[in-house]
Amino acid sequence: MTIGYDDFARVDVRVGTIVEAAPYPEARKPAYKLAVDFGPEIGVKRSSAQLTVHYTPAGLVGRQVAAVVNFPPKQIGKFVSEVLVLGFPDADGAVVLVGVDHAVPNGGKLF
Repeated sequence: MTIGYDDFARVDVRVGTIVEAAPYPEARKPAYKLAVDFGPEIGVKRSSAQLTVHYTPAGLVGRQVAAVVNFPPKQIGKFVSEVLVLGFPDADGAVVLVGVDHAVPNGGKLF
């Protein structure tokens, strides 16, 4: 299936910096609760992410990540996830984050 550029443009993927990361022991699958700063236009948004195989909370803070910021909030247990942090599965299916290889301003839109 192919899509047009307009379809792609509707998905708002932005870069942000993780400012808080904490275990989320109540989640059904091992996960962390994240707070990601997307700059002054979008602000700090929360996300639940299954990143426990390759990452620790301390190692996530300060890391820039890509996330979809225009999905509706999703209730995950007692936590409301406001953005979808993006990653790819490794050979075993564990999440490896999508990030940038040079620092960029928070809130930058993927194009």
